[in-house]
Amino acid sequence: MRRFLSGVIAAVMLAAAAIFAYAQWPLHPGPHTYHLRPGTTMRAFADDLRRQHVIDAVDPFLLLAHLAGESNALQAGSYRLDNPTSVWAILQQVVDGRVVQYPVTLVPGWTFQQVRQALHCPHLRDNIAGLPDHAVMAKLGHPRASAQGAFFPDTYFYTSSATATSILRRAYRRMHALLVADWRGRAAGLPIANPKQALILASLVERETAKDGERRKIAGVFVNRLRLHMPLQTDPTVIFGLGPRYHGVLTAGDLAFKSPYNTYLHVGLPPTPIALPSARALYAAMHPLKTRALYFVATGLGGHVFSATLQQQDQEIIKYELHGHP
Repeated sequence: MRRFLSGVIAAVMLAAAAIFAYAQWPLHPGPHTYHLRPGTTMRAFADDLRRQHVIDAVDPFLLLAHLAGESNALQAGSYRLDNPTSVWAILQQVVDGRVVQYPVTLVPGWTFQQVRQALHCPHLRDNIAGLPDHAVMAKLGHPRASAQGAFFPDTYFYTSSATATSILRRAYRRMHALLVADWRGRAAGLPIANPKQALILASLVERETAKDGERRKIAGVFVNRLRLHMPLQTDPTVIFGLGPRYHGVLTAGDLAFKSPYNTYLHVGLPPTPIALPSARALYAAMHPLKTRALYFVATGLGGHVFSATLQQQDQEIIKYELHGHP
């Protein structure tokens, strides 16, 4: 009896060693992307792997899945089979649902038209193609909201089953959450009435500068002008209102173009945001720097010079726009 038990134990240990060795044996499938359809059984999965020459035999794969208790635990999706890999690594990928994720980046300063273009990318179903902006927002459950500036700029990862609206929902929720939080902690006495106006102001700041040290000061200039009921006179709003009419250089005719976004003709904020504001632009809009400046002009070096009077501004324009920077 002892010899029999010893033989059984030895056989079990040999079998366990064989299964362990099989599970860890290196495979060289690619790299290879495998698309696992919903409802696929473990046997069908193993059969397909054998047909694609990823594994040599079906039964050992099924035995390993059975012993691991994973025979009915497949998750559909696209999987990247690395080179090299192993039977165990493949099994764990499809059981854990470690599907391939693809990135899409929404950039600060983009218009919604640029967002649309970015979402027209591989492996992402573009279910907003052909829809007007208001219909897209209705599809997202926000029919009264403007699509401009409504989505937080960042890199989002998605799977092959994702849609454009799934990305937009995530980006909208992030922007809304950050906007609400910043609005609650805003500086006192701002001449903006609600989070929507704060978002509009932040989009202007975003389009005027990419320099961290300037955002709050530019916001301070805009806030000063709003308090004094002065036109904001910010070129990016004019460019936005021109749309495809803009050809790279603003002319006198462009500045006179009748548009609700022309802040040379209209006092106050434009009707909607003009771009996706970053988190820093949002913060700047609701925490503007206290300054006496009412004007700023680009230096040509990526920054701006600020002035408190029109006379100073005219001098800076001559210095930087007519003669170039010193």
